[in-house]
Amino acid sequence: MLELPVTALHLYALNTPERTIMTLKTGFAYHPGYLNHDTGPGHPERPDRLRASLAALQQSDVWDQLHLIEPTPASVEQIVYAHNSAYPEHIRLHCEQEIPLTYDTPVGFESFDIALLSTGGVLRAADAVMTGEVKNAFAMVRPPGHHATSGQSMGFCLFNNIAVAARYLQREHSVGKVAIVDWDVHHGNGTQDIFYEDESVFFFSIHQSPLYPGTGSSRERGSGKAYGTTLNVPMPAGSGDDEYVKVFTDVLVPALRDFSSEFLLISAGFDAHYLDPLSGTELTADGFATLTDLMLELAEETASGHVVSALEGGYSLKGVSESVVAHVERLA
Repeated sequence: MLELPVTALHLYALNTPERTIMTLKTGFAYHPGYLNHDTGPGHPERPDRLRASLAALQQSDVWDQLHLIEPTPASVEQIVYAHNSAYPEHIRLHCEQEIPLTYDTPVGFESFDIALLSTGGVLRAADAVMTGEVKNAFAMVRPPGHHATSGQSMGFCLFNNIAVAARYLQREHSVGKVAIVDWDVHHGNGTQDIFYEDESVFFFSIHQSPLYPGTGSSRERGSGKAYGTTLNVPMPAGSGDDEYVKVFTDVLVPALRDFSSEFLLISAGFDAHYLDPLSGTELTADGFATLTDLMLELAEETASGHVVSALEGGYSLKGVSESVVAHVERLA
């Protein structure tokens, strides 16, 4: 197919008898520098997660359908859209001295710069969608982000990539309401914390309970004017595709339709996969594909199809790689 500049799309359509319209591709943001975040031997959040997922994508039929997006680092000023002003320096000092941020969140000398690049990958994906360069995008980044609160790193996470992206869309792209859907098996406590009193951001988390970090009760609904814009659905161990799809269909889709966001962000953790060593849920790659379909259909209704997903957890190499492929195939 003839590749045209996006700016010429409508002009071309109007002046072509067949009304042929170019099909935009799905964006894929990835940087080899993500592999240099050193978590040490035996840590579940390891570079092999991305190596396996990238290899699976490159061997799949979807690879040639992707538009590659080159990440650039987020600025410290952009990081503090979602974190307090002292937080980036706290992270930088720990990384320079290679002092773990918490017992489960080790860092190396390069980790600060890589974390900026991780957040930047999600921001560049958002840019590409907003400018019409791509129809939607997946950012395969690490370190992940959804456990990082405004002032505390935890759960393998340094900067909250999705939260910064939501604020970035609002501040630099004049987006009004943003919805965040988090299907990582662990509750996205950091994202919830950041937006708990913000009525312009809807946060949904479906997660195994009880499980780390112990938050995410259905009673946690937001605060003040933002009451009702936080929606948690804890799931028991053993829950699988059917149970998750029912929650999305019966609970999430109506709530998102009512909220009517202008942009949908997905914290795409794949550790609810039945092979994952850190969870007890039973999702399959096909299940994640169905969840993706439901979110794409909803985004077409309310958000002009604007969707960016970012990798969070997923610690079985087979589980995360086949789930990433299934997710990206549906995006594309």
